[in-house]
Amino acid sequence: MGTAPSRLAYIDWMRGLACLLMFQTHCYDSWLGGDARKSTFFMWSQLGGTFPAPLFLFLAGISFAMVTDKLRQKDVPPKQIAFTTIRRGAEILGLGLLFRVQEFVIAWGWSPWTDLFRVDVLNMIGLSMMLMGAFCWVVLSLKKTLSQLSNARLVLCVTAAGAGLVISLLTPLMWTTWRPRGLPWPLDSYINGVHNLGEPQPGLFPIFPWTAFAFMGLAAGFFLMSNWARERGAMTFVMAGAGGVALFYLARRLEAGPQIYPVYDFWHTSPSFFLMRVGMLLIIMAASYLWCRWGAGQLGFSPFIQLGQTSLLVYWVHLELVYGRLSLLPKRRVGVGAASLGLLTIYILMLLLSMLRTRLKAHGERRPALSLA
Repeated sequence: MGTAPSRLAYIDWMRGLACLLMFQTHCYDSWLGGDARKSTFFMWSQLGGTFPAPLFLFLAGISFAMVTDKLRQKDVPPKQIAFTTIRRGAEILGLGLLFRVQEFVIAWGWSPWTDLFRVDVLNMIGLSMMLMGAFCWVVLSLKKTLSQLSNARLVLCVTAAGAGLVISLLTPLMWTTWRPRGLPWPLDSYINGVHNLGEPQPGLFPIFPWTAFAFMGLAAGFFLMSNWARERGAMTFVMAGAGGVALFYLARRLEAGPQIYPVYDFWHTSPSFFLMRVGMLLIIMAASYLWCRWGAGQLGFSPFIQLGQTSLLVYWVHLELVYGRLSLLPKRRVGVGAASLGLLTIYILMLLLSMLRTRLKAHGERRPALSLA
C-alpha cells in the first residue's frame, strides 16, 4: 500500500490529464487535412476534446471551495472572502483578455478585430470564479444559522450543485428562445457565445452552459472538505466514482425520454450531455485520486502532475505553436502520422517548459506556478 497523496496531488494530476487531452484535440484539429479529417480517428480525437474545458472548470471549482473553506476556518468574514476570491477571478479574466490582445497582435493583418472579444475558456474560468465568489458571499451572508463549519459546507455543497443544474437546464433556452437580443454582441457572447455572427458558436465558452461545470466542482469541493468525507478518506472517492457511474446512466435514460425544449442540441446545450460529463468527471476524479494513492501517480517524477502545476503557462504557449503563426506544422495539410509526431513534440516542449518554470520558482521566484484554477 502506498502512502497517502498530498491533498492537491490528484488535482494537479487531473489538470495534467486535461492538458494532454487539450494538446491532442488542438493538434489534430489544427494539422490534420484531407481524408484524415473524415476518419474515425479524428472523430474520437474530437470526442476526447469535450473533456479538457469541463475538467479545467470543474477543478477550478474544487480549488475555489478549498480556498474558501480555508479562509472560513481562519474566521475571515464572508465579505472579505468574496473580495479575495472575486479579485483572483478578475485576475484570471484579465489574463484571458490579455491573451486575446496578444493573439491579435501576433496575427496582425489577417486576424479580425472581433477576435479580441472571443470568449475563450480562460475568460470563463475567471468569470466563473467571480460568480462563485459572489455566490458564496450571498449564501454565507444570508444563512446566519451557519455557525458550524460543517453545516456551512453542506449548504454550500447543495446550493452550488443546484446552481449548476439550473444553469444547465436554462442553457437550451438561453441559446434559442430566451436569447437576450438587446445586448451588444460582445456582452451577449458571454451569455451564449453568439460572438458577432448572429447565432451561438459551439467553439466558444459562454456562461451557459460552461459555468455549470465550475459550480459542480464547487459542490464537489465542499463535499470533499466536509468532516464526513474526510473521515472516510479513499472510500469517499470510491463513492464519488460510483455516483458518477449512476449519474451517467441516469442521464442516458433522461436522454431517451421525451424532450421538453422547443430547440434541442445534444452536443452543445443538452442537460443530459452535461450530466453525462459531470458523471465522467466524478469517475475521473475518483480514478485520479486512487491512482495517486495506490498506483504510480506519485512514484518518482510525474509528467501529469508537473504539467498540472503550470497548466496556465502551457495552455498559453501551446496555442501559438499549434494554431498561431509559429505553428510547428502546416495547418490542415498533414496526415495522422505527422500530426501525431507533432503532438509528441508539443507534449515534450510543454513538459520542458513546465519543468523550467518550476526550476525558476525553486531558485527564488516568488510568485506561485501558474495553473488554470
